[in-house]
Amino acid sequence: MSIAYVVLAILLSAVLLMSARGKLTKDEAVVKGLTAAGVPLNWYPPLAIIEIIGAAGLIVGIFFAPLGVAAAIGVVLYFVGAVIAHVRNGDTKGAGAPATILLVAIATLVTRILSL
Repeated sequence: MSIAYVVLAILLSAVLLMSARGKLTKDEAVVKGLTAAGVPLNWYPPLAIIEIIGAAGLIVGIFFAPLGVAAAIGVVLYFVGAVIAHVRNGDTKGAGAPATILLVAIATLVTRILSL
């Protein structure tokens, strides 16, 4: 296991949990961003659950590599979808945050694979 993966997994997990919290509490900034991406309010809880599961998988992946790889792949796909949703709805300005998280998720995936 690499120190880089541990650091990235913890960082990305924290970001995912903060994002999930924003969705579950319907934080004003989160609602504004997701509305611009065309995400209906009733999708917030399932999306938050996916983020929580991803965060848990990344942390457990520190100790069990296959789960870390699977979780990182899931988080990458989640944020690919988020970027696509923003761009498809003409919210290119709002695509920056999910694109940044996507890059961190890709780095997390690569470091987990390289540390096998």
